[in-house]
Amino acid sequence: MLRVENIDVYYGAIHALKDFSLEVEEGEIVTLIGANGAGKSTSLKTISGLIRPKNGIITFNGHNITQTPAQEIVRMGLSQVPEGRRIFANLSVLENLEMGAYLRQDKRGIKQTLEKVFDRFPRLRERIHQQAGTLSGGEQQMLAIGRALMSQPKLLLLDEPSMGLAPILVKEIFSIIKEINEAGTTILLVEQNANMALSVAHRAYVLETGRIVSSGAAKELAESEQIKKAYLGG
Repeated sequence: MLRVENIDVYYGAIHALKDFSLEVEEGEIVTLIGANGAGKSTSLKTISGLIRPKNGIITFNGHNITQTPAQEIVRMGLSQVPEGRRIFANLSVLENLEMGAYLRQDKRGIKQTLEKVFDRFPRLRERIHQQAGTLSGGEQQMLAIGRALMSQPKLLLLDEPSMGLAPILVKEIFSIIKEINEAGTTILLVEQNANMALSVAHRAYVLETGRIVSSGAAKELAESEQIKKAYLGG
């Protein structure tokens, strides 16, 4: 479904991603783990079309999207939940969700997707007219995920969904991620909470200073002594 081949990304003189490659097959949850500053968010922004790579190719569902504008990538079925949620704080919950469907023309379909989002996140239905900036951190994360789902993505990119959340909410968010995947959406997950990420993912990649240093089945990486030492507090 998604193939990233030999990507190089620079911020000025800083070489942020070095010969970066990964693959995501349809139906999978793939996670990218690594320390702060390893280049995890940069990789998602590059896939989403927000950053242009200097070299390499990104293919999504057989189409080369390396130079495709970000809004066209969303139209093709790839949506991102950004780090820090980035909801529209002054808009209501409903208005935020409607913004997620801005590329769609099918009014009836949008209504049906909205109902599905409210079924998955009942708290958002309860707060439908509330200003999004007044929601709790967990509710804002649910809203950010719901907004991305409004575009009916085939592939959902999640950037640090557990950041700043209480442990009980982290469990809830990861349970939702599994549900979304089981309902048919493929997921690429960037996450600093490596334990939780590896517990829900099928496969994983480990990123160190812009370079992939390890990859494999999530279960195997979770049991690797090296990975435990570096990322799992073992």
